[in-house]
Amino acid sequence: MIAETVCSAVAAAGLGIAAVTAYRKRFLAATRIAAYSLVPLGLVMTGVVEWLADTAFSPTAWAGFGVLGVSWMLFATTRAVERRRGGTRKERKEARAAARRDAVAPTASAPSLGAGSRQSTRPATAPKAESGEDFSDIEAILKKHGI
Repeated sequence: MIAETVCSAVAAAGLGIAAVTAYRKRFLAATRIAAYSLVPLGLVMTGVVEWLADTAFSPTAWAGFGVLGVSWMLFATTRAVERRRGGTRKERKEARAAARRDAVAPTASAPSLGAGSRQSTRPATAPKAESGEDFSDIEAILKKHGI
C-alpha cells in the first residue's frame, strides 16, 4: 500500500516537472521526463510493485536468488576454464587431428615471415662506406626483414 502511494507521488511529481519543462519550450526534454515519470505508475498498475514487495520479504524467494547466483557462478567458472584450455574436449580433439593432417614436411622451406634462416645473395662482407659511417645496424635491420 505504501509502495503504491510513493510510486504514484513520484509519477505525479515527474509529470509536474515535465509540465514546467514544456512551459520553458524544452519539449524534447519534457517528453523524456514524462516518459520516465510514468514508469513507476505503470509498474504499480501492472502489479509488479506488489510482486516485488512480496518477494523482498520471502525467504524462499531469497533462497531462489541464491540458487540462481550459484548457478551463474558455475556457468562462469566452466566458461573460463573452457577458454583457458582452448575449447571443449571435442574441439581440442579435432584441433589435434587437424594439426596432424596439416603437419609440414621436415624438408619444407622456411615460412616467408619466419626468422631469416635463408641465405642472402649479397656477399657476406659488404664494402664499408668511404665516408667512415657505420651502416651495420641498418644492414642488420634490412637482413632481418629480408631486404
